[in-house]
Amino acid sequence: MSDHSYLSDHFLIAMPSLADSFFGESLIYLFEHSAEGAMGIVINQTSGLNLAEVLEQLNPEQLAATHTQEIPIYTGGPVQMEHGFVLHSIGHSYQQTATIGAFSLTTSKDILSTIADGTGPKQYLIALGYSGWGAGQLEDELRDNVWLSCPAQSSIIFDIPADAKRAAAAATLGVQLSQLSHHAGNA
Repeated sequence: MSDHSYLSDHFLIAMPSLADSFFGESLIYLFEHSAEGAMGIVINQTSGLNLAEVLEQLNPEQLAATHTQEIPIYTGGPVQMEHGFVLHSIGHSYQQTATIGAFSLTTSKDILSTIADGTGPKQYLIALGYSGWGAGQLEDELRDNVWLSCPAQSSIIFDIPADAKRAAAAATLGVQLSQLSHHAGNA
């Protein structure tokens, strides 16, 4: 694959035929894609946890602010599910922050307290775990029609409810997922 065909800063939209128990109906923000492989975060599957619960696990002596009960934690992928990843708008930097495309990705806990107290980034998505592919694996899945891809949009990541994100990403391609076949094929 040449450099121009790598999909960093793109969405991967699970095709209806993807019957995988984890990735079925998923929308992934792909923050890294190269000859060595790919990494991303599922952005439309909430874990059932909220920020208050995570903060209480990290620091049981301190009571989490009430509004943190309304901040969902997403299941970012099946890799390193015990580690947190915060995808957020550029402009804030923490102990472990990297700029990736139009966003920043922070893996250190210090960002959580700033989100809780309102001094952190205004746009963010908190996830446990990430999704990863080895060299050539994602390319094989794309050839097998497992995924659609399109450029990422911050409004889909941060402003749309989890259950509507996948359809919104597909709509940027002019695709209605309900109109796609559940059977993949190649012409």
